[in-house]
Amino acid sequence: MSGFKNSTPTASQDPNALRPGFTPQSENWNGRLAMIGFLSVVLIEALSGQGFLHFWGIL
Repeated sequence: MSGFKNSTPTASQDPNALRPGFTPQSENWNGRLAMIGFLSVVLIEALSGQGFLHFWGIL
Protein backbone atom coordinates (compact mmCIF):
# COMPACT_ATOMS: atom_id res chain seq x y z
CA MET A 1 0.00 0.00 0.00
CA SER A 2 2.90 2.38 0.44
CA GLY A 3 3.52 2.28 -3.34
CA PHE A 4 0.32 4.19 -4.10
CA LYS A 5 0.50 7.91 -4.74
CA ASN A 6 -2.09 10.35 -3.52
CA SER A 7 -3.75 11.78 -6.65
CA THR A 8 -5.38 14.79 -4.98
CA PRO A 9 -3.38 18.01 -5.42
CA THR A 10 -2.03 19.77 -2.38
CA ALA A 11 -2.57 23.48 -1.73
CA SER A 12 0.82 24.35 -3.23
CA GLN A 13 -0.02 22.52 -6.47
CA ASP A 14 -3.55 23.88 -6.89
CA PRO A 15 -3.47 26.48 -9.71
CA ASN A 16 -6.59 28.20 -8.33
CA ALA A 17 -5.39 28.58 -4.74
CA LEU A 18 -5.32 32.15 -3.50
CA ARG A 19 -1.76 32.57 -2.23
CA PRO A 20 -0.04 35.85 -1.29
CA GLY A 21 3.18 37.01 -2.88
CA PHE A 22 4.62 36.70 -6.37
CA THR A 23 3.40 33.21 -7.15
CA PRO A 24 1.86 31.75 -10.31
CA GLN A 25 -1.45 31.44 -8.45
CA SER A 26 -1.55 35.14 -7.58
CA GLU A 27 -0.69 36.02 -11.19
CA ASN A 28 -3.63 33.90 -12.36
CA TRP A 29 -5.99 35.77 -10.03
CA ASN A 30 -4.51 39.12 -11.07
CA GLY A 31 -5.16 38.31 -14.71
CA ARG A 32 -8.73 37.16 -14.03
CA LEU A 33 -9.60 40.30 -12.08
CA ALA A 34 -8.02 42.48 -14.79
CA MET A 35 -10.19 40.78 -17.42
CA ILE A 36 -13.32 41.40 -15.31
CA GLY A 37 -12.36 45.07 -14.89
CA PHE A 38 -11.69 45.56 -18.59
CA LEU A 39 -14.96 43.90 -19.56
CA SER A 40 -16.80 46.11 -17.05
CA VAL A 41 -15.35 49.27 -18.60
CA VAL A 42 -16.25 48.11 -22.12
CA LEU A 43 -19.82 47.33 -21.06
CA ILE A 44 -20.24 50.68 -19.28
CA GLU A 45 -19.06 52.54 -22.36
CA ALA A 46 -21.20 50.46 -24.72
CA LEU A 47 -24.40 50.70 -22.67
CA SER A 48 -24.15 54.32 -21.52
CA GLY A 49 -22.82 55.86 -24.72
CA GLN A 50 -20.24 57.81 -22.69
CA GLY A 51 -16.60 57.26 -21.91
CA PHE A 52 -15.69 55.62 -18.63
CA LEU A 53 -14.37 58.83 -17.04
CA HIS A 54 -17.40 60.83 -18.19
CA PHE A 55 -19.72 58.16 -16.81
CA TRP A 56 -18.22 58.57 -13.33
CA GLY A 57 -18.12 62.38 -13.60
CA ILE A 58 -14.36 62.68 -13.52
CA LEU A 59 -14.13 64.59 -16.82
